[in-house]
Amino acid sequence: MSDAAAWDARYGDGGFAFGEAPNRGLEALLPRLRPGMRALALGDGEGRNGVWLAERGLAVTSVDWSAAGMAKAAALAARRGVALRTVTADLTQWDAPVGAFDLIAWVYVHLPPDDRAVVAAKAVRALARGGLLFLEGFTPAQEGRRSGGPRDPALLWTGSLARQHFAGLELLECLEGTVLLDEGPKHQGHAEVVRALFRAP
Repeated sequence: MSDAAAWDARYGDGGFAFGEAPNRGLEALLPRLRPGMRALALGDGEGRNGVWLAERGLAVTSVDWSAAGMAKAAALAARRGVALRTVTADLTQWDAPVGAFDLIAWVYVHLPPDDRAVVAAKAVRALARGGLLFLEGFTPAQEGRRSGGPRDPALLWTGSLARQHFAGLELLECLEGTVLLDEGPKHQGHAEVVRALFRAP
């Protein structure tokens, strides 16, 4: 079974694995958001973050390699009465248009190191001048916790990795520590994360 097929299986039931509410770190960006901004939600799964951004009046593209997830994202957007462009694609293969987005949300997208570098470079190129990139991911301190995240330590984020991958952007915030997750059945309880915000020059 490919990784995409595994996520199709996870998203194939009637519930939402990570809930329907947005990530709280992304939600905290609300004062920076304006209707009409162009947003890209990477690895958006069942669409909780993309749909929330669309509800704020942003023009949103959600990308995920799970067709099942993107179908649920489209259905969620329709139920909420907002427009959402969904793309089913491997992030390493999909080429985002250059300079096309005012906001990129990279929420719990954990990739192998080589793939992470490829997708990060594409994300930087996809940002418009002054555009924001929001990142939240599990750190190695998450080991042993049952609140979610990959078991392979190579897939995890650190603040230093974030600074390395997005070195061409201005760092606005970068925090590492404990948060309390309440994001559907798959993200429940205290978790160790890095949360960072960057801006394109």
